[in-house]
Amino acid sequence: MPEQSSPLDLAEGDPFGPHNLPYGVFSTPDHAGRRRVGVRIGDHVLDAGAAAHALGSPYAQLLAQPSLTPLLAAGRTAWRDVRRALTAWVTVPAHRADIEPLLYPVDSVTLHLPYEVADYVDFYASEHHATNVGRIFRPDGDALTPNWKHLPIGYHGRAGTVVVSGTDVVRPSGQRKAPSDPAPVFGPSVKLDIEAEVGFVVGVPSEQGTPVPLGDFREHVFGLCLLNDWSARDIQAWEYVPLGPFLGKSFATSVSAWVTPLEALDAARTQPPARDFPLLPYLDDADEEEHGGIDLRISVTINGHLVSEPPFSSMYWTAAQQLAQMTVNGASLRTGDLYGSGTVSGAEPAQRGSLLELTWNGRDPLDLPDGKRTFLEDGDVVTLTAWAPGPHGTRVGLGEVTGRIVPSA
Repeated sequence: MPEQSSPLDLAEGDPFGPHNLPYGVFSTPDHAGRRRVGVRIGDHVLDAGAAAHALGSPYAQLLAQPSLTPLLAAGRTAWRDVRRALTAWVTVPAHRADIEPLLYPVDSVTLHLPYEVADYVDFYASEHHATNVGRIFRPDGDALTPNWKHLPIGYHGRAGTVVVSGTDVVRPSGQRKAPSDPAPVFGPSVKLDIEAEVGFVVGVPSEQGTPVPLGDFREHVFGLCLLNDWSARDIQAWEYVPLGPFLGKSFATSVSAWVTPLEALDAARTQPPARDFPLLPYLDDADEEEHGGIDLRISVTINGHLVSEPPFSSMYWTAAQQLAQMTVNGASLRTGDLYGSGTVSGAEPAQRGSLLELTWNGRDPLDLPDGKRTFLEDGDVVTLTAWAPGPHGTRVGLGEVTGRIVPSA
């Protein structure tokens, strides 16, 4: 009989090859209550704690945890060392006898929220998105507010309703009032929307009262994930003046099950768009050694039908600038903090990262094979996927974040 190939023998160009190695947390059917740190390789997940124990790694205890939180807190030296060790474990032939029994097919395990979300902040960093929204709601005024190109605008969201990919999203209810209505009504949102975003996961905390400068981004941020910040546009429109997003956003934020370490994206670093105004020193990245932009190619599907391909490289504000803005007043970071980029939209209509933009607030419905859409209907399944250029012409896969809309409770 021909020798069976190993799960470590990947097809050329596999986006989850040794150049990637994203982290997650999984459980198996035979030990459903036992969560383990896993690392994806191809279409399998490696039990990282068991591998570290089998190979005598000094990081065995750190990886033999039910969450990524201890690894996030361990800091950049540990992140580098663990990544180097993992790369060796899945590439060196001498390790195969120890590693292969610890690999599980991805489709046979349950993936969980990989870390405890401490705080959640959402930004508004795409000029194309902000301009589109301004034109929709302020057609006779300036599309961008006066502050937009001077600082990354954001707000604090709700950490407790961040959920892992695959979790159903219950249609939220709340007050809504159309401009022509004499009074608000209460009921399920009729303008339920998506926001295609990228989330950044903080590992090392910072001291309260001490801002984090641009150059310390890599010292604090462990990696990134895909993020869908579901939005009830009708609830939001009635409630947000004067204090901003509240119930229209806080019901659910979905994140992918895999956290891609920043090191895996070194080849995808790119220069952000040119700045139109001089930036204050704490945000000025002109002299930074590393480009702050990241070239991620996102795809958005509804019920399997492609509706948008937003390019993350077009984001006006970088993740390092967002971190600097988030802490410049002395606010501290905590392990497990998550901050979203804000909706990713490109210059072209087919690159818009929300239905608000894609349908121009319902004026121009999407014509999908299963019917027209202005906003989401019950039963709709939204999936975000993405990849980035990797070393030597490879691709780095970011997995997916998916959610199905279920009727209001």
